[in-house]
Amino acid sequence: QVQLVESGGGSAQPGGSLRLSCAASGFTLNHYGVAWFRQNAGEREGVACMAFTENSTYYSDSVKGRFTMSRDSGENTVFLQMKDLKPEDTGLYLCATGARSLCYSGDYRNSPKSFGFWGQGTQVTVSS
Repeated sequence: QVQLVESGGGSAQPGGSLRLSCAASGFTLNHYGVAWFRQNAGEREGVACMAFTENSTYYSDSVKGRFTMSRDSGENTVFLQMKDLKPEDTGLYLCATGARSLCYSGDYRNSPKSFGFWGQGTQVTVSS
């Protein structure tokens, strides 16, 4: 079965940390761009993107320095390490695959419709 499955969400206090996972099955992430999106009120904002084969990563200004994407190529999985969490980081986090050029260009930040395959998401809530 071809799917992306996110996990690792939950509740955290401001300043806390969470680590999200996005596991792909039924296909390989090689040659794809894999992005993390944060969804609130139906709007999706791209916060991080990885060109999987090159292991190159890109971040939006809102998370740069706090979030880190990594991969386990053997497990066909990407991760999003989230540190120094803020209340505005709250949302449903989804991973999605698309062209690697979407990462290089920065278009992942505001072009969710360019990503063709999505997981179901994992909820992150940051509050005191």
